Amino acid sequence: MKNTPLNEYPRPQLYRESYLSLNGYWDYCISKNDEIPTNYEGKILVPFSPETELSEVNKIVKPDEYLFYRLNFSISDFVIKDKVILHFLAVDQIADVYLNGHYLGNHVGGFLPFEFEIQKYITTDKNELVVRVKDYSDTSYHSRGKQKIERGGIWYTPQSGIYFPVWIESVSSDYIQNVKFTPDIDKSEIVINIKTVAKEATIHIFGMDRPIDTNKDVHVKVKDMHLWSPEDPYLYFVRINTDNDEVTSYFAMRKFSIIKDESNISRIALNNKPYFMKGILDQGYYKKGLLTPSSYDDYVKDIELVKSLGFNTIRKHIKIEMPRWYFECDKRGIVVWQDFVNGGEKYKFSTIAFPLITGRHHKDTNYKKFARENIEGRKEALQEFKNTINYLYNVPSIALWTIFNEGWGQFDSKYIYEEMKKIDNTRLYDHASGWHDQGISDVKSYHVYFKNFKCKKDKNDRAVILSEFGGFVYKIENHSQGGKKTYKEFDNPDNWLKRYKKSIEIDILNNIPKGLSAMIYTQLSDVEDECNGFVTFDREIVKIDPKEIKLINSKI
Repeated sequence: MKNTPLNEYPRPQLYRESYLSLNGYWDYCISKNDEIPTNYEGKILVPFSPETELSEVNKIVKPDEYLFYRLNFSISDFVIKDKVILHFLAVDQIADVYLNGHYLGNHVGGFLPFEFEIQKYITTDKNELVVRVKDYSDTSYHSRGKQKIERGGIWYTPQSGIYFPVWIESVSSDYIQNVKFTPDIDKSEIVINIKTVAKEATIHIFGMDRPIDTNKDVHVKVKDMHLWSPEDPYLYFVRINTDNDEVTSYFAMRKFSIIKDESNISRIALNNKPYFMKGILDQGYYKKGLLTPSSYDDYVKDIELVKSLGFNTIRKHIKIEMPRWYFECDKRGIVVWQDFVNGGEKYKFSTIAFPLITGRHHKDTNYKKFARENIEGRKEALQEFKNTINYLYNVPSIALWTIFNEGWGQFDSKYIYEEMKKIDNTRLYDHASGWHDQGISDVKSYHVYFKNFKCKKDKNDRAVILSEFGGFVYKIENHSQGGKKTYKEFDNPDNWLKRYKKSIEIDILNNIPKGLSAMIYTQLSDVEDECNGFVTFDREIVKIDPKEIKLINSKI
């Protein structure tokens, strides 16, 4: 294909040579009818949603419409082994997939990857791949993130369809399906579990080859252990072989936990030492591609900007990124707080605003208040949360999972927290970022925007975090869209900088001795109507000199 954006191998943690990108121009059609069309209305550049500029379509797919994709392709130059796997990194929201007239299957959920084994349906010369998409956006209970049909304020343009890469790989029957790494620095070991039908594999680790049992936890000692941290993001790279398959991957030795300091205050710790996480909120939106960057360089530039501003942490807000974003955080030294993606029916303003007005919190077993009455929606969300952890389990930089944010679609958080800990007990959890706290999980989480923050010792003895604050606005002419006023605005960079410095002094530095363990400033970039970023939505202008911000942040 002449134009193949994001065509590099998309999965650094399970990399193999056999790879064919299907990104590029596909046929598309938007229809009220669910029958596969015979005629298509134009071309769309995959993997960009039709709602984006980069897709070259610029149309919003409505909840009562279907979006169809068609790709005719050949694999005549592609080496075929025992199996051929078709991968989708993300399709929003509900996808039905057909290959050469055969129905491959269905996937529900717009933020996680899925795949099909297509060996028996694919041909060497001519293939027709068709994807039918239905996207209810915020009119149903499915996970939707920050998307809204009527965008504005903190809610963004809805997106539909394929928005992350599509690719094919061919593998042997004994291929390595997954590798799970669990570091334990207290025992100086890495626990490795290789999923494959092969009874044994070989792993090249610490400069030598060694046989390793498969499909069970194998404890491997790590001599002269080199710990990972933002200041020293050391990664161990490995190669794993079965008789006919080979993948490369990596892991890091690190530990996130809660410990007591010398004043008996609960603190977030990295590698068994208190570590203040000074972070920034990142929505992961780009002006021309919205949820999708134009290239992987966009990821690198954002992460490098975060580091140049003097932050060591990114809170990935209500979005799951492509694997290469996490790899860049791992190797460049950024701690990640990963949000689960929210869903539920129409959020009730009275519920969302209740803690702000009264300081009190509802029990989240009241499904009606939290717009979670649909039992299928709750089941779907719980399974997506589990799948999110399994998908991102190997990412060394992820320190904390955020289950719910500001009460959006919140339900049964005590039960969910307990279920998530069964899957991953190596990381921290924030069950209710901002409010509707149920008195559980590892941290007491606050959002404070319009007053000074005053840290109090948590009655449940959790570490205290300011998981959102700031949001100060400075608009750049011809680069900032505006919209209704939701945060404090400044008309010049000097006044903005003074206010930021004051906030760091009052809200952060004053509260660290009282128990504040982490901060997340809102936010990295402008997004549509939200103009509270350090950089404009188009990423063309960094509004404030990073050296000035880094100097202020260095005081923390």
